[in-house]
Amino acid sequence: MFHFLYSIDVNLFYFINHSLANPVFDKFFVFITDVNHWYITYIILWFIVFLKGGKIGKIAAIGSIFLIVASDQFSSAFLKNLIERIRPCNQLPDVRLLVGCSGSYSMPSSHAVNNFAIAVYFYRIYPKFKWLLLTIASLVAFSRPYIGVHYPSDIIVGAIIGAVIGYIFSIFVLEIDKKFGNKNIETST
Repeated sequence: MFHFLYSIDVNLFYFINHSLANPVFDKFFVFITDVNHWYITYIILWFIVFLKGGKIGKIAAIGSIFLIVASDQFSSAFLKNLIERIRPCNQLPDVRLLVGCSGSYSMPSSHAVNNFAIAVYFYRIYPKFKWLLLTIASLVAFSRPYIGVHYPSDIIVGAIIGAVIGYIFSIFVLEIDKKFGNKNIETST
């Protein structure tokens, strides 16, 4: 059974990494996967939420710092070392590698964990941004097998773990907000 699932993962990896390859996607996914391109955007958005989001914005902005530290450490420092899955770029032949191949482990994708944690966290607090947040998280996650550094299952597992972590953290923020009497938050999904 494990061999069968692994063969599906490898075939899906090659489909994403080879069959979908084109110059436009190459540039787009290399750009979107590089966290260095996102820092300024993250900082600006963090300050907007903190300064313009009212009480819930301040709580959410501060909570997001703890969320990223927790999700990143849980995936990078704990789960990857527990699972010890070798990256496809270090294991498979003929990988289209569009960035450097890290020697760190592959499962789960920390890009997927962190982006889905933030996406679910903020969409629970600001539901009107649900599709934008989930689309960005999905594109970042999808970029990982496209550029050759993760199996599809790495990003699926990462997305699930990140969504759970983001959901849990959002519960705390919404409870803190409720405790301080802010009744105007819409939490429908």
